Amino acid sequence: MKSDELIREKMQKEGLSEAAIRAMLHGVTELRSGQKMTISEDEIQPVPELPNWEELVESTEPADAELLRKMVIIKLNGGLGTSMGLQKAKSLLSIKPGVNFLDLIVRQALTLQREAGCTVQLLLMNSFSTSADTLQHLQRYASAGLFKHVKDVELMQNKVPKLLRDTLEPVMLPGHEEMEWCPPGHGDLYAALAGNEGLEKLLQRGIRYAFVSNSDNLGAQPDGRFLRWFAQSGAPFVMEVTERTEADKKGGHLAVRKADEQLILREVAQCAEQDITSFQDISRHRFFNTNNLWIRLDALYDYMRQHDGVVPLPIICNAKTADPRDPQSAPVYQLETAMGAAIQCFSGARAVNVPRTRFFPVKTTSDLLLLRSDAVEIDDTGRMQLAPECHGTAPVISLNHPSYKMVDSLDALGAPSLKHVKHLTIDIPWHFEPGTILRGDVHIKD
Repeated sequence: MKSDELIREKMQKEGLSEAAIRAMLHGVTELRSGQKMTISEDEIQPVPELPNWEELVESTEPADAELLRKMVIIKLNGGLGTSMGLQKAKSLLSIKPGVNFLDLIVRQALTLQREAGCTVQLLLMNSFSTSADTLQHLQRYASAGLFKHVKDVELMQNKVPKLLRDTLEPVMLPGHEEMEWCPPGHGDLYAALAGNEGLEKLLQRGIRYAFVSNSDNLGAQPDGRFLRWFAQSGAPFVMEVTERTEADKKGGHLAVRKADEQLILREVAQCAEQDITSFQDISRHRFFNTNNLWIRLDALYDYMRQHDGVVPLPIICNAKTADPRDPQSAPVYQLETAMGAAIQCFSGARAVNVPRTRFFPVKTTSDLLLLRSDAVEIDDTGRMQLAPECHGTAPVISLNHPSYKMVDSLDALGAPSLKHVKHLTIDIPWHFEPGTILRGDVHIKD
């Protein structure tokens, strides 16, 4: 097909790997085939009870140095946080005074390294937008023993061309070439690992296990006890899931495909309109993906060799315009994939029900206010936990006024004590005096 040739040529000129090109062409083939991109309620059934994280780790010995040497920690670090007014890597956002997400990720890796007495491999999957800022910040850890060269910790995310909707050929925007490209979603992890023989090199160094999570999820801390359980389980792929609440009903959920009883992930973009009510029924579909994954790298390598060098993930097809600021510009498709969807590719893949404290992402200023408050404690090892006064349940924060959309607005709000709060809702501009202690359900409105 002419479009395939043009896509390959464009990506090769940009220096993208064969693995990235094949993954993109697989997505285009899926789109062109006209196959149904939705998963109907009739095709799936709810997931029954799952193994419990706390029970598994309580009954398992911690990993020793030999096992930890075989693990790589991968953090997805491609986001800029533009929705909160940031123009730099989101992981450089301050959480506590003088400490950002990236500092805590490094602390956690160094703690494991110190406890195990061996080097722990850390990789950050940066995007072209976050690479420079991230590597510059990491220079301060050059003498900590985590890496020899700062580039050693970078796994570069690919980019993919936007496609004209009528021909599926790459869009051309002379003078605005940067707008011809879009991010491929975190499902690009597998192509990024395979690119330039990176996956082979990890295996040659004896690394067999990968723990993958988002850099803005401080609850996703590598755990040596779970690593040992994962290694002993023989599972090629394990997804950490947690119980859905009303706040999560629009997010993707885990399900069992009736045809072969395979675990799959269904995102809202894959749900037909008539099934939305069932999709959002949290009593029926109880578990959602935290995006914390444990992957056997040798199993991933074997799988990709058997499937023409790709992990054939379901595509998410976004209809956009070439210039997002100009609704009259060329209509295009932006193709992306989700890395958690790979659970359907591995026979023997498993899921484990984890406590909510392992899912603590920062997507909004409401999330950030909670992390910066006394309801969240972060120690010198980088470990995050809720204050004892929270009794295991994080306060629910809702900053509803438009003035609180951006990070800078939190300085004017102040920093009240939140460790005794169940719900805090703020509908108007407000300021808390230093030392303010809130309790129970608090709603500030006109």
